[in-house]
Amino acid sequence: MVDPFEIVEDAAPPAPLPAGDPGQPPPYLAALNEGQRAAVETINGPVLVLAGAGTGKTRALTTRLAHILRLGQARPWEMLAVTFTNKAAREMRERVRELVGGPAEALWLGTFHALGARMLRRHAELVGLRPNFTILDADDQVRLLKQLIAAQGIDDKKWPARMLMGVIQRWKDRAQTPADISAADAGDLAGGRLVEIYAEYQERLRVLNAADFGDLLLHCLTLLKANEDILKDYQRQFRYILVDEYQDTNVAQYLWLRLLAQGHRNIACVGDDDQSIYAWRGAEVGNILRFEKDFPGAAVVRLEQNYRSTEHILGAASGLIAKNEGRLGKTLWTAADGGGPVVVRGVWDSEEEARVVADRIEDIQRRREARLNDIAILVRAGFQTREFEERFLTLGIPYRVVGGPRFYERQEIRDAMAYLRVINQPDDDLAFERIVNRPKRGIGEATVQILHRAARGAGVSLFRAARNIVTTDELKARARRSLGDLVADFDRWRSLVEQVPQGDLAGTVLDESGYTTMLMDDRSPEAPGRLENLKELVTAMAEFENLAGFLEHVALVMENNEGAGGELVSIMTLHSAKGLEFDTVFLPGWEEELFPHRRNLDENGPAGLEEERRLAYVGLTRAKRQAEILFAGNRRIHGQWQSAMPSRFIDELPAQHVTVESASGLYGNTGAYGRHDNDRSHFETQSDWGGQRRRTARYKREPMVIEGRAERVSAAATPSYTVGERVFHQKFGYGNIRAIEGSKLEIAFDKAGIKKVMDSFILPASAV
Repeated sequence: MVDPFEIVEDAAPPAPLPAGDPGQPPPYLAALNEGQRAAVETINGPVLVLAGAGTGKTRALTTRLAHILRLGQARPWEMLAVTFTNKAAREMRERVRELVGGPAEALWLGTFHALGARMLRRHAELVGLRPNFTILDADDQVRLLKQLIAAQGIDDKKWPARMLMGVIQRWKDRAQTPADISAADAGDLAGGRLVEIYAEYQERLRVLNAADFGDLLLHCLTLLKANEDILKDYQRQFRYILVDEYQDTNVAQYLWLRLLAQGHRNIACVGDDDQSIYAWRGAEVGNILRFEKDFPGAAVVRLEQNYRSTEHILGAASGLIAKNEGRLGKTLWTAADGGGPVVVRGVWDSEEEARVVADRIEDIQRRREARLNDIAILVRAGFQTREFEERFLTLGIPYRVVGGPRFYERQEIRDAMAYLRVINQPDDDLAFERIVNRPKRGIGEATVQILHRAARGAGVSLFRAARNIVTTDELKARARRSLGDLVADFDRWRSLVEQVPQGDLAGTVLDESGYTTMLMDDRSPEAPGRLENLKELVTAMAEFENLAGFLEHVALVMENNEGAGGELVSIMTLHSAKGLEFDTVFLPGWEEELFPHRRNLDENGPAGLEEERRLAYVGLTRAKRQAEILFAGNRRIHGQWQSAMPSRFIDELPAQHVTVESASGLYGNTGAYGRHDNDRSHFETQSDWGGQRRRTARYKREPMVIEGRAERVSAAATPSYTVGERVFHQKFGYGNIRAIEGSKLEIAFDKAGIKKVMDSFILPASAV
């Protein structure tokens, strides 16, 4: 059997696999539509597949991979297939196995990080590491950087380590080593010393025999650029390269792919420029926009037939995204019938927004229109979830907040993993320091400081320094004895790695270290749950052949495993929703400064606005049957009530695909959008605005009116106002109108100063 990890010399492709009746296309091709089939059968040369939301891109990508194998154009280890999530990689591997009818393990198929780690472990010495290097997670990265910042005497409060680490990781995403960063690029970060700290951080990682996520590709780029023979070997090996979600690649990923593709130039990238929403974490939409320049003569295939959403949802989403200029262009369509227009609702405030959504969900349940698992609330910012959670708890609607604490991020799990990391890699200082006195064993901060000095003086790791120092008199007797026992324990546990199953090893470590006893003696309410979590960890380890494989899995895979059973409504951010789909989607908070988000507009200008619009497009296209947009006239942001204006994105939705409803019923489609007059509700309540309680006026409910761009649809919905008129606003109190622009009024309030508000949220002073 050919070793899939061995680079093979250029050789003739293998014989094709049997393809069935030569007179008929393979069944897997017959199941594809015209666009998908073109994506599969355009084999040679560069190919860009522009795959719209819900157009079956995964099927096309997987079938292409299987088709190349069945034709005998490449052997499994000669194909590089890159995804962005481990889940996508697993699904692709399974589908290929089904289509090909044989094992798919030899494929180079996985995430950028996983494939980068695989390549790097084979050549680690060439970048100053050893093959068993540790992959640090975000928490350990920050801890290490904090140590370096403290050593430099830099104020951690002024220059937080987590913020500085974000800058360093952005440099790595752009494939920039410390030598590539100019003084102008660094500015005054960390007092002008961040480049120096970056260099120290990289050197410290080398001493620890460790890499962070950014290094997995950064080191690969260094390796390939500095070793032409290795680059040529990989270029010959990978006859075909397939890339999923190409619009989400950063600079380092882009450069790595471009280097590897120069051999055969058979690179197929699948992506959607309209769904590029991760610029904040380094994604460059320009990578997909310039594909044809990078690979002249590239074939471009568009997947536009959508199998997910209704005609109205697609029409609304397509009309919205068409406002973006930085796109290659495509229009989604569906052959399916049915489905109503996208609903737009205006509400008084975020509390009413939560009430309306909860009522709608209960109504959907009564009508049996969708299961709770098929309902999602997609928010722009995390703070929006609180009121939905509170409302759902009040009504007893079961829900999950996607993106909460993860299993491997819990304290007891991180502690257990630290023990296992030191067993696997004794030079892992961060892991050793984490558990050297947990549970408490008389090794205090003073002892750890002595260890650090000894390690630095000898140029070794903390563990190796501990082995040496327990034979001298630098430490007090108790600390020396405890540290010696711990070193002996690790030596014994390490000897068991090849002798006992991984789960048994973990159980032994937790018991003999005293960690299990510590939790059993803990009388806090959380202790029993922590013990159960450790049991689950032991169970999870049993699925892996060796400890190193399990540790790498944990470092690369941080998926959120929801433990709750039964039907649950999903609440998540729009960024978290990409790749998912639901029967019914609620999109609250479509207001200026919240969506599009003010920070993105301030920091990135027009590019930021286009990304926000792509985010709105992603939100709409998550819905299969129903999409409902909500905007509030008032919203509490960071503890402060703010008057809100409807998002410009509402104005950009094509009128023929949208209908407008108030909180109490349907009022019909009023045409194109130019303004949004919120419905005035008949209510009387006590509110606390700025610490002052005031009694609100009684309003008579009138339908919300959306006005055309040029002409007002209805002038009866709100009173007419004039400049200078005295008015009252529930939040800001009394004031005088200074200027009028359609439905927007500029008012000089007596106490709140000058504000811009909607005319539907004020009353003539005489009516109060």
